[in-house]
Amino acid sequence: FMRFGAVRFMASFLQQTARIAEGDTVIAYQNIDSMSAIRIRSGETYNNKFGAFRHADLIGKPFGTKVRAQRGDGWMYVLFPTPELWTKVLLHRTQILYAADIGLITSMLYLRPGSVVCESGTGSGSLSHAIARTVAPSGHLHTFEFHAQRAEKAREEFAQHGLESIITVKHADACGETGFELDNVADAVFLDLPQPWLALRTATRALKAGGRLCSFSPCIEQVQRMCAAMTAAGFSDVRTFECLERTFELNSYDLPRARLDAGLTQGTSTARKKRAADETEALPTITTRPTVETRGHTGYLSFGTYVPPVAPAPAAA
Repeated sequence: FMRFGAVRFMASFLQQTARIAEGDTVIAYQNIDSMSAIRIRSGETYNNKFGAFRHADLIGKPFGTKVRAQRGDGWMYVLFPTPELWTKVLLHRTQILYAADIGLITSMLYLRPGSVVCESGTGSGSLSHAIARTVAPSGHLHTFEFHAQRAEKAREEFAQHGLESIITVKHADACGETGFELDNVADAVFLDLPQPWLALRTATRALKAGGRLCSFSPCIEQVQRMCAAMTAAGFSDVRTFECLERTFELNSYDLPRARLDAGLTQGTSTARKKRAADETEALPTITTRPTVETRGHTGYLSFGTYVPPVAPAPAAA
C-alpha cells in the first residue's frame, strides 16, 4: 500500500512498495523450482512442505525478507511479484509463454513506454503482465479472449494486480467480423491463435503504418501459411524465429595440480620436495555443462512490419 493523506492504496505490479500489506500478492520463494503466489489476508495461514506461515506475520515485513515457519527450521523468502515470477506461479488456464519467448516478443515488437498493443488471445495472462510493465505508464494493452470465463478471470486478476488502468480485457473473437474494433491506433499486434491468418484483416485495420505484428504458432505448417498471408497483406521484413533456452550447471571439484615437469628427476632436494608437495595439492575447480534435461521447442515467432498500400495518384486531367 502507498499512503496519500489518510487513504491507502494497494500496491500494484507496476509500483513496488517497501513493505507487505493486507491484500498484496507476494511470491513465496523456497527455491528456483518451488515458489507460489499468496494473496495476503490476515487470519489465514500459508502451508507448504517447509512449514506453516501466518499471513499476519508477513504484514509489515519488507519484500525480500527471509521468514521462518511457526515451528521447525523451515523458511522461505517473500518477494515482490514481477512478471517473470508471475509466469512461474500463475494458474495455467491455457498453455503459456515463458520468459525466453516473452523477452524476444517485447524486443522485436519494439515496445516501450507509451506503446499501444493489441493481443489475442489473453489466455492465462503471462505475456499480458510483461507487456503492461513495458508500455506503462502511458501506454495501453487491448487484450481479446474468445472464451468468456477466461476473459472474466483475466479481468479479475489484472484488477487485483493494479493493472486495470493499463489493460482492457474484451470478450471477443479476433477472427470474427468485428475483430479488434480499433482503427489505426496500435503500435503492435500479437496473435496467439490456431488460425492467425484469419485475424490479419482486423490486425491491419488496427495497426498504424509501420506497426509491428507477431504471431506465435507451435507448428511449422501454421508458420508457412501465416508468413504467406502476411506478405500478401502488405507486411515487409517477415521473419520467423525459434527461441531455445539452454541452462548450464555449475559444479565444483578438487582436482590435483597439473605436473608440467613430470618425469624430470633433476633439481635440488628442495625442488624435488616442492614437486612432491604439488602432486598431493588439490585445486578447487569450477566446471560447467549443459543440464541433462532442458526445455525444447515451444513455438515459432513470426514478425513483420505493416506497410499500408499506397493509393494510386489521380490521373492527370
